[in-house]
Amino acid sequence: MEIKNKQLSVLISSTFAFTICFAVWMMFAVLGIPLKAQLGLNETQFGLLAATPVLTGSLVRVPLGIWTDRFGGRVVFFWLMMICVAPIYLMSYATEYWHFLVLGLFVGLVGGSFSVGTPYVARWFNSERKGLAMGVFGAGNSGAALTKFVAPAIIAGFGWQMLPKVYAVAMLITALLFWVFSFSDKSHHASANVSFADQMKMLKDPRVWRYCQYYSVVFGGYVGLALWMTKYYVSEYGFDLKLAALLAACFSLPGGVLRAMGGWISDKYGAYKVTWAVMWVCWVCFFLLSYPQTNMVIKTVTGDVNFHIGLSSWMFTILLFIVGVAMAIGKASVFKFIGDDFTHNIGAVSGIVGLAGGLGGFFLPIMFGALVDLTGVRSSTFMLLYGTVCVSLIWMHFSFKPQQEQRKKSIALAA
Repeated sequence: MEIKNKQLSVLISSTFAFTICFAVWMMFAVLGIPLKAQLGLNETQFGLLAATPVLTGSLVRVPLGIWTDRFGGRVVFFWLMMICVAPIYLMSYATEYWHFLVLGLFVGLVGGSFSVGTPYVARWFNSERKGLAMGVFGAGNSGAALTKFVAPAIIAGFGWQMLPKVYAVAMLITALLFWVFSFSDKSHHASANVSFADQMKMLKDPRVWRYCQYYSVVFGGYVGLALWMTKYYVSEYGFDLKLAALLAACFSLPGGVLRAMGGWISDKYGAYKVTWAVMWVCWVCFFLLSYPQTNMVIKTVTGDVNFHIGLSSWMFTILLFIVGVAMAIGKASVFKFIGDDFTHNIGAVSGIVGLAGGLGGFFLPIMFGALVDLTGVRSSTFMLLYGTVCVSLIWMHFSFKPQQEQRKKSIALAA
């Protein structure tokens, strides 16, 4: 009973801490909009501002994952949050574009919390419950939606400078609560005589690179869209900040909360089937979302007929919600692959895969802005994502085709 209580306490405290970390990590999704107007930024500059925290949050995932294997998740997670309190607070005093970029790099460290919490939580549960446990922890991605609910109200009521101050206090309190309610188990640590080189040998395994690509779509795409959608609603449909953030949360919230369900589904049906289905759902939705607002004039025998083709805001939101659900399940299914295939090196592998996903989340907003600046078409965002999903589907097909054929032969022989 004591073990079960510790498992539950670790899971709850880690998930709560990750939720707050993710909310801070996604801060510029809302904060960036008044800053864009104040600083006179173009689309590409806004994309870089929004993505800057994602860069450091991605790059530190590998060392944080390895340190978690070595020293334990509790210590690493706690100090990661404590270190980030000061730069979050200082953000409220920034005045120049480069100030926000530099501080954003330090604030972005909290994004590495995923590579700490995932192996920390996973090691407290057996194989049958590991996918669900990692999915519950991963539901902390809903911090992106939390920012969209809370940040607009704070900015509207007290100005944008208040938001970093509130988030800094929240981070400090979260770190202290996590330390009180979490536990350590030295048996979960990697052997001290395991070298860095030994831990990194899994890079030779092609499975790691496959999972990196899948995760760059389901997590990188999620982060990129979570950072971009509030502004998309403001620019494309002319909504104010509060309504735009609320509608953007229709993507961010299921994209985070339903990750736990994705873990359960992956435990039941297997990582391959679930990930394959997720990619197909995203492929269809991105195809529809890619079509720009279009006016057509058709010459007929009775005169000109005008047609308008384009997604209304409610149809756009429904499709975006479906993508959020699919990505939530996909994020869990990819880590089910890792939990099954790399049980003894899950920290380092989750760090590498998390790095790939995070880098996707860093580059995508910049590419979104650049495409809009180059083409003037806002839906080019989804054209780019459609291409990345095509790559995943093709890679999955050829990677798992031999296994599927072998499985069919085994079934045929058994019959």
